[in-house]
Amino acid sequence: MRTILITGPGGSGRTTVAAATALAAARQGTRTLLLGTDRDDTLGAALGVRTGPAPTSVEPHLTAWRPDAAQGFRDGLAALQDRASSALDLLGAARLDPEELTPLPGADELALLRALRDAALAERHDLLVVDLPPAPRALALLAAPEELRRCLRRLLPPERQAARALRPVLGRLAGVPMPAEALYEAAARWDLELAAAEAVVADRNAVVRLVAEPGPAGADAVHATVLGLALRGLRTDLLVANRVLPEEVPADSWLTGPLAQQRKTLEEWRGTYDVRALPHLGRDPRGTDDLAALGAPGAGPAVAPVEWPVTDRLAEDGVLVWRIPLPGAVREELDLVRRGDELVVAAGPFRRIVALPSALRRCTVDGAALREGTLAVRFAPDPQLWPRGR
Repeated sequence: MRTILITGPGGSGRTTVAAATALAAARQGTRTLLLGTDRDDTLGAALGVRTGPAPTSVEPHLTAWRPDAAQGFRDGLAALQDRASSALDLLGAARLDPEELTPLPGADELALLRALRDAALAERHDLLVVDLPPAPRALALLAAPEELRRCLRRLLPPERQAARALRPVLGRLAGVPMPAEALYEAAARWDLELAAAEAVVADRNAVVRLVAEPGPAGADAVHATVLGLALRGLRTDLLVANRVLPEEVPADSWLTGPLAQQRKTLEEWRGTYDVRALPHLGRDPRGTDDLAALGAPGAGPAVAPVEWPVTDRLAEDGVLVWRIPLPGAVREELDLVRRGDELVVAAGPFRRIVALPSALRRCTVDGAALREGTLAVRFAPDPQLWPRGR
């Protein structure tokens, strides 16, 4: 299954573009699932059909689905209370009724991650189009599975589960309580669910499609979003310039100023990105006829995967070079920290902790340089760890 994740700055019309993209693909004969994330039915408003927690057939080959984050939160907490019933009874705790629960912050994001996983595992569709939240929240959402899995591995390392039979004995010897079996089982279950969501986002058939209105604010938002996606190793296929004004306007019209800004931004974008312009209809698109009039592109050709290659320059310079593409990064806003077998990379407001390739774990950081949007980190072999003869 191919996946198109659509995001952009708030107010850019990303939901409308997501609906138009899914419609275009469906009318080409592709079995398409359109996944919405807003609590309000903005997706249904664009499609002209109500959407909700039950998948809705919009027209042949197109299904829309908007998971209910509130219901998912209630079901998840009810299941947690059932699993922890013995401990709750021992403590004399009063159970919460599902009707009195309201979603906590982050419930929407967790519901979307589960929906991504479920849609991929169902294998009922050929294309999944996801209307993500606005760009800052979308970047945090796409990073969540990897970050949460890393935290789980640090707090409850899987290799420690090998000593299950010895855990009570070890607890008495150490004088401190050891993690209970149920805790490890829960961590393994969470890790499996997060891994499934991470696999959908990182799959070679998944791309991120950006939506923005051409102009100074849109240009700044696109620049920041592209950098955040690059740090995550996520691929973009298209930049959709939305609500593009017609070229011909009266000379004395107030539209001449915005039109000039659009022309300048579009020229800059076309020199860097694969840009598709969608017209301004003069109204908010409503229904499949308006969406079809936009002429949004469906699923495009496959995009080459993002690679962070390690170049062997031992013979020439005595170093290995790890090249990390970071388009739009500024040297003054870059930061690198080596922590054991991990590298902490900060670029502008974004930060990621990545595991070092095996060869680099036996090296020390020898320096770094940023040239033409690529960060080159040099690693020198550690004589105490590097195999002799290299």
